[in-house]
Amino acid sequence: MTRPFASSVGLIFLLIGYTAAGPDSDLRPRAVRSTVCQEHVNLHTRLDGVEKKVEDTVENLETELAALLDAIEDPKWRPLLDNTGQKTVGYPQGPRAEGPVLN
Repeated sequence: MTRPFASSVGLIFLLIGYTAAGPDSDLRPRAVRSTVCQEHVNLHTRLDGVEKKVEDTVENLETELAALLDAIEDPKWRPLLDNTGQKTVGYPQGPRAEGPVLN
């Protein structure tokens, strides 16, 4: 006759051993695992390329924007931007509005 305490302790030790052994190893063949790893590496390589292109595009856009802002702030364009004391062009509201109306 087995004692319940001894069988419980044995079961606990069995569970501890199973847990300590870690997760089951990958049961796929080595060739399949290496193909998956290579696909993962290829994906990261492609993502790195896309990231580089995006960074270059953002840098180019920042440069272009800075050049446009400098051109707009140039003194020769200042009179066009300064509209104090000039008439403004307003657009009437409604479905039959035909062109701008000077205020």
